[in-house]
Amino acid sequence: MGLNMVRCVNARRALSLPALLLGTTVLSGMPSVAFAQAEAETPAASAAAAAASPSAMPIKSINVVGNQRLEPQTILSYTRLRVGQPYTKEAADQALKDLYETELFAQVQVRNEAGHVEIEVRENPVVNRIILEGNKRVKDDKILPEIKVAPRQIFTRSKVRADVARIIELYKRQGRFAATVEPKMVMLDQNRVDIVFEITEGDKSKVRQINIIGNEKFSDGDLRDEMVTKQSRFFRLFSSNTSYDPDRLAFDQQKLRQFYLTEGYADFRVVSAVAELTPDKRDFIITYVVEEGERYKFGDVEVDSELRDFDGEVLAKRLPMKQGDWYNAKQVEDTIEGLNETAGTFGYAFADVRPQYDRNKEDLTMGVTFVIAEAPRVYVERIDVNGNTLTQDKVIRREFRLGEGDAFNSLQVKRSSNRIQSLGYFQEKFEVEQKPGSAPDRIVLEANVEEKPTGELQLSAGFSSIESFIFQASVRQRNFRGRGQTIGLSGSYSKYTKAVEASFTEPYVFDRNVSAGIDIYRRDYDSFNYFNRDRNTTYQQSTTGFQIRAGVPLSEYITGIVRYTLNYDDVTLDRNQFFTDRVNPPALECDPLLAGRYLCEAIGKRTSSIVGLSLIYDTLDNRIRPSRGFLASVSGDFAGLGGSVKYVRARANAAKYWPIGGGFIFSISGEGGAIKSLEDRNIPFVDDVRLTDRFYLGEPQMRGFDIRGVGPRVLRKFYIDTDGDGVLDTPSDQRRNSTDDSLGGKYYYLGRAELEIPLGSGARELGLRPSIFVDVGAVWGITRPQTTDTGPDGEFLPTRDANGNNLYTQIDEAEFNTDGVCTATATSTTTEMTNANPPACFGVPQLANDQLGRTFAFQEVFVGNTWKPRVAVGIGVNWNSPFGPFRIDFSKVLLKREGDDTKSFTFNVGTQF
Repeated sequence: MGLNMVRCVNARRALSLPALLLGTTVLSGMPSVAFAQAEAETPAASAAAAAASPSAMPIKSINVVGNQRLEPQTILSYTRLRVGQPYTKEAADQALKDLYETELFAQVQVRNEAGHVEIEVRENPVVNRIILEGNKRVKDDKILPEIKVAPRQIFTRSKVRADVARIIELYKRQGRFAATVEPKMVMLDQNRVDIVFEITEGDKSKVRQINIIGNEKFSDGDLRDEMVTKQSRFFRLFSSNTSYDPDRLAFDQQKLRQFYLTEGYADFRVVSAVAELTPDKRDFIITYVVEEGERYKFGDVEVDSELRDFDGEVLAKRLPMKQGDWYNAKQVEDTIEGLNETAGTFGYAFADVRPQYDRNKEDLTMGVTFVIAEAPRVYVERIDVNGNTLTQDKVIRREFRLGEGDAFNSLQVKRSSNRIQSLGYFQEKFEVEQKPGSAPDRIVLEANVEEKPTGELQLSAGFSSIESFIFQASVRQRNFRGRGQTIGLSGSYSKYTKAVEASFTEPYVFDRNVSAGIDIYRRDYDSFNYFNRDRNTTYQQSTTGFQIRAGVPLSEYITGIVRYTLNYDDVTLDRNQFFTDRVNPPALECDPLLAGRYLCEAIGKRTSSIVGLSLIYDTLDNRIRPSRGFLASVSGDFAGLGGSVKYVRARANAAKYWPIGGGFIFSISGEGGAIKSLEDRNIPFVDDVRLTDRFYLGEPQMRGFDIRGVGPRVLRKFYIDTDGDGVLDTPSDQRRNSTDDSLGGKYYYLGRAELEIPLGSGARELGLRPSIFVDVGAVWGITRPQTTDTGPDGEFLPTRDANGNNLYTQIDEAEFNTDGVCTATATSTTTEMTNANPPACFGVPQLANDQLGRTFAFQEVFVGNTWKPRVAVGIGVNWNSPFGPFRIDFSKVLLKREGDDTKSFTFNVGTQF
């Protein structure tokens, strides 16, 4: 390995010169000398000139020539030559060695002319810049920190050699053992150089085969499953564990030992682990030689406690392992941890639990005695908070479950860590550190936090087969002014939904453990149905209101919340589409033929005054990204404290999270609710619970289904001509030939099971968190509405009541006239409605030209009113992308009921500040 030097001002031109490519050195006024020869030049060879002079002649003067940056006195200070001393060959050799050891000079010569000594030097050039070429897999920001040669430093060959070795080692850690680095030097004016590292990365070296020799109790496949390193196979295309890593090889040996010790093989050892690189440097073959030994059982298991609060015999009875069980080293480790935690709950922060083993190779038993050494009871001397620049100290301190002077309790310390982490203001893996205090019975608790952005600017977009494009935006600051307050403003817009909401929450009112908040909102919702790929608005609901709430902790894990809500609702229908003029008495009223009876009864203005109470039980380790714990809540609402709406509503939900090993997190959640009206409206076919107060189910609560896509609904199926004779004869079963009105329900349930899947370290650093899920739910329980069947000729057939009895209504027909105008003759009032704009005839399809003048006909069907479950499965990915949190879900519906609307794809994206 050598450096190519060319004296040239134009660096790019210099790189292409033959002398550079051949690895030669070109010096002005000197013949070309091979770089290997120049590098092999030693101080002894350079002292040839000194040998020609008399060896004992005193030095009369010393002159330094050839220096450019260094002062002559500085150069002389590096040598032992002094005026008046005798000049010898040994002294000249030592001077050369001393000067070369400084690595400041490319060439040094010492001459003696009758006592006048001349030291000629050629200084090493100054590095102008570092250039990397050929690196694609490993970026500059990863390589440059490994390079010690830096601009404006003195160039030395030894530094460049070390840098090359470090770059190659960096590529080896990436699994690229075929990587090569060729350094080149480009000479510039003023004795400056550019250092160019030409990198050939090569392919990543994979693990072709893992061989295990000596295993008899377990198969090769069982042992390979325990290893982090995996054999390169086509189905592991995206896995990073198939590349060779020496550190991972050592870790796999520990994994093998842990596995055998867990299975009782206490004498197991890895005799050797060899990784052989194939001749083409593309793959590795790893071979382990193991010695399994015999399998042991637990012998006597005892606890020897020197702490006065611990009875060894009582503790021994509660240990998970018993005499005669197969020996399990992992169980021993867990027991030690459990005993330490138990001691910590009694104030012994520095309890020392050590296992003493009694191995009997004759009867293959392993006796274990857990020795708990004597330790003082510890008290909290001080609580320190470090690293918070925005967040006030009191926001962190008030989450501690113990104070200064309190007896130490490890459970309370862990709970404090979880509460601080659940704030969402700091790093994910936060823990309260424990450090010795000023005395053996004192401890200092440190909260070393790293603040992260707590502001959220979220933009989400989605596509719906019914609602088309949906856009939502919100801005929220969860740590407003560093006081832990939450303030937010959100808005959403789509063709059928518009909403704006402002909120504020103070978690500690007047620094007391009482939370309070207020929400003010306006929501406009346009219910819609769908016909022949055209979306049709049915009713419009505008809600204006506010909610105030207050929360009080009843215990460490239980919180009570009381709230008051006041809503003003206005439900309307388009008068041009759904209203007709009544003759006797004259009035403009909702026409059931056009809107449906279930929509006509929902019209009106109403005020809801609601008082609510919730009880929440929360043991989650992190409220934002929980990995273990339980969350449950029950809530009740009473509407009727004033206002025009009266009902009681109850809801309950629960969620449980488990870490199941290997980074997997499994969770199950369920919720349900019921509502009962306190009014008796006594209207046939009309439920006492109003349309706008019912439960609805679908996206986003239940993945796989569209907005309000689950539950009771009325399908209006239009008659079509099936035999081509020009006569309408059969209701169409195709959704494009029908309209769909969701009616909600009085009861609902929803269950979810989700498994979060861990990825490799690279994907984890990117913030990717995939999961698979199953959603199950249903909504049902409303009174069967009155439906209509016009018959194929447009003359109304009997409708049916809740018991299936026929109900006859005198209605004639509705049709398009020859001018394409929708006309309807309805009920006994015999009123004709015309409209010059045919599409304004809601629910009446615009017929083709050859069908003008024919009667339109439809059949209304009530479907979906069942408790039977709907089931959807899918996969989703959370990604903390550079531009904000991103969520995408793909769903497949396994079980649905007639009328349900499905949706297979959703996503949203946001950002943080």
